[in-house]
Amino acid sequence: MSYQEYRPSSFQILPPVIKNLLIINTLLLIAKFVLSSSFNIELSEILGLHFFFASDFRPYQLITYMFMHGDFFHLLSNMFALWMFGSTLENFWGGKRFLTFYLITGLGAALTHYLVFYFGIPHVYSGIRPTLDVVNSYISNPDLKTFETFFQSEHLKIVSNEMRNQVNDLVTHFNSMEASGDKTGMLNASVDFMRSYKEELLNAPVVVGASGSIFGVLLAFGMLFPNTLLYVYFAIPVKAKYFVIIYGAIELFSGIQNNPADNVAHFAHLGGMLFGFILIKYWGRNRANFY
Repeated sequence: MSYQEYRPSSFQILPPVIKNLLIINTLLLIAKFVLSSSFNIELSEILGLHFFFASDFRPYQLITYMFMHGDFFHLLSNMFALWMFGSTLENFWGGKRFLTFYLITGLGAALTHYLVFYFGIPHVYSGIRPTLDVVNSYISNPDLKTFETFFQSEHLKIVSNEMRNQVNDLVTHFNSMEASGDKTGMLNASVDFMRSYKEELLNAPVVVGASGSIFGVLLAFGMLFPNTLLYVYFAIPVKAKYFVIIYGAIELFSGIQNNPADNVAHFAHLGGMLFGFILIKYWGRNRANFY
């Protein structure tokens, strides 16, 4: 019997794992807004996923980031897709298998996103590794001429308003020390800035959202039920397998474009799909453990 012909014996419109994921994600978004407005606590900074080498990184963030969202529309789009595609998968696999898949694809999405963030993509995006190499080299062997070159290079990335303020303050401070001929003070200030810059560069990116897992779920639906018709904009029928291919291609193109303004972790989405594909193939080779 092929997967696309499968009909579960007791289909639940809202199976238990999906229901609990919807509740947890919604409650955390409410908590985020309440804590931010009432206590000035940014829950996304605590539970969102920081880069693995950042001082703000905590191991639990590898799980908690999947349950945090930026705003209501971010939550709504992810949870609707989770219910739409995930319900069928949970009914098909069972709750334990579905939750395992959901968490592993979320972890895969995080790993993929930050690998690209660090190492980059040849001929597309350099990643932050070259910048960190320059910064570390300067801290160990500071030189004002080298610092001036750094300030005029592509390695100086303004990743936050706080960093922009630090740069402006440094320029003012440098002008004052240069006028007084304080070269030693300028050198010390440059090293302090580089250390602060490195800290900010590593801590600035924070990933939140279930999108990586959702793309894994979408990939699984397309693989297991490839001929199911999906109605784009509730009007245009597209088979699930083609929908997944098109969506994946769009994400790949968007990721290669590397437009920071869209504020979307495209390679996290692709990572969720990649790990979902690997996991389904692995389970398929071990069919005794698949169901």
